[in-house]
Amino acid sequence: MSSPSKRREMDVMKLMMSDYTVETINDGLNEFNVEFHGPKESIYEGGLWKVRVELPDAYPYKSPSIGFVNKIFHPNVDELSGSVCLDVINQSWSPMFDLLNIFEVFLPQLLLYPNPSDPLNGDAASLMMKDKNMYEQKVKEYCERYAKKEDLNNKAVEEETDDDDVSDGQCTSSEDEIPGLADP
Repeated sequence: MSSPSKRREMDVMKLMMSDYTVETINDGLNEFNVEFHGPKESIYEGGLWKVRVELPDAYPYKSPSIGFVNKIFHPNVDELSGSVCLDVINQSWSPMFDLLNIFEVFLPQLLLYPNPSDPLNGDAASLMMKDKNMYEQKVKEYCERYAKKEDLNNKAVEEETDDDDVSDGQCTSSEDEIPGLADP
């Protein structure tokens, strides 16, 4: 077994043995979903998201693809595809990082400290900069509507036919990148 394969196995097992619920896809370690709770004492607290993770063959030398399956209102997460714009995953990934870093540090930091100047969701970024109270209200509304335990199960059937749920490493906000996708 090669070193990247051992590392992949070790990282996935470490994530499975932590407090996260991990659901493998196709009985392999390359694709899986992780239940991710919004950070405590944040406007996302109480929200529960299914995050799709795809590990490339070159993991840990190449970053995983990460995407929210159920909806989240955030400047750096595309509302339709769930793609995440996060520099540490998309541009400055290092083999020193592991999957636990993503769920214990990177995603919580993303939710706590959004960057509206590099948005994937222009509406969220604009609202955040113009009216912080309305932005926070909309985030909480999305948490109530889309980020509950029952929302994770309802999305499962839809997810099986949608391969566009994960980040492709691009942090551009052009709406032309997602042609033909409709709001469910």
